Amino acid sequence: MSLYKNFKFKITKKSNKSKARLGILSTPHGDIQTPNFIFCGTKASIKNLHPHQMREAGTDIILSNTYHLMIQPGGELIERMGGLHKFMGWDGPMLTDSGGFQVFSLGHGADSNELIARNKVGGKTNVTRKKSLLKITEEGTYFKSYKTGEKLFLSPEIAMDIQRQLGADLIMQFDECTALHMDKEYTRKSMHRSHRWGQRCIEHFTKHDNGKQALYGILQGGVFLDLRKEAAEWSAQMPFFGNAIGGSVGETKEQFYEISALCSEYMDTSRPLHMLGIGAIDDVFANVRLGTDTFDCVSPTRLARHGGAIIKGVPGNKINLMNAKFKYDETPLNANLENPSSSKYSKSYIHHLLKSKELLGTQILSQHNVAMMNLLMREVRKAIQEDNLDELEKEWIVN
Repeated sequence: MSLYKNFKFKITKKSNKSKARLGILSTPHGDIQTPNFIFCGTKASIKNLHPHQMREAGTDIILSNTYHLMIQPGGELIERMGGLHKFMGWDGPMLTDSGGFQVFSLGHGADSNELIARNKVGGKTNVTRKKSLLKITEEGTYFKSYKTGEKLFLSPEIAMDIQRQLGADLIMQFDECTALHMDKEYTRKSMHRSHRWGQRCIEHFTKHDNGKQALYGILQGGVFLDLRKEAAEWSAQMPFFGNAIGGSVGETKEQFYEISALCSEYMDTSRPLHMLGIGAIDDVFANVRLGTDTFDCVSPTRLARHGGAIIKGVPGNKINLMNAKFKYDETPLNANLENPSSSKYSKSYIHHLLKSKELLGTQILSQHNVAMMNLLMREVRKAIQEDNLDELEKEWIVN
């Protein structure tokens, strides 16, 4: 039985001005038009939103997190409940990560800025946690549950088993996610270990393949371009369905884009390319031009929980509805969008809800931000079709 028989990635249009492209990513739960954005439902839940509200906002695909779900409620329970799709009431395509990112980024005692806040390269986060990573071996990793303190073990084989229990369409290999401060020698050893783990993931996945999932390989190598080249070439030789760029992407936008450009040059470009943890609008434009097909990030709903709304063509592409200037603003967030959160409620009302600490305020903003990211991706696809991506970027991004 051949791998990925129920999956297909078809490139339907290539830009004449860059590596940007249109595609159709076919899964057992439906097709995805690419480029597209994958929304984070970390614990089998998009924060503040029902699955039907995600559909209402134009969403095609969401993801969940293996690390958090293995801790609570556990892969076995979700499998018993019929898998993630049935468990959470989402009938569209889904992706799960392998858990490696969380094991290593959270295991060092903090949500490190160069990893967790990748949507804002160079940004910081105030979230801190006690160290949970205990030991890395060739076999796998030992760490403590952040909920109970229980000692846990995660290996390539276990990551494949849990993701099979979860049942997402697209799944990721288990890898070590190295941070920016790691030196080149450690990053090289870590990358090679991730390659060996990737081989084990393929072997275990193939042994238990049920035709319902497709496996992505993850490119590590930190900020070192020769290592990134090696990782891209390694991935191209392995029977993955897709590629994903992970790990630290540098301290500046320029360094980030240099890494992305190099990876896209040496990987197998017939496969879908996913950018892990990236959601800033300028980064979307830059990486679409480099051939990226899908993105994921927590930023749309996280921004909403802090009173922020994504707006096209304003500085930073966002406004803060907590600001007093919106107290008497009768206009909606976006009158041209069909979903009610964008077009029905005034900024004045949302401002009131936020000031009153009513949960409805952040729910309205969450659905609006999801709808805006989906609008962005629809317009990006249309611009690639018409070869006017540069003009569209000027509409969205102002200095």
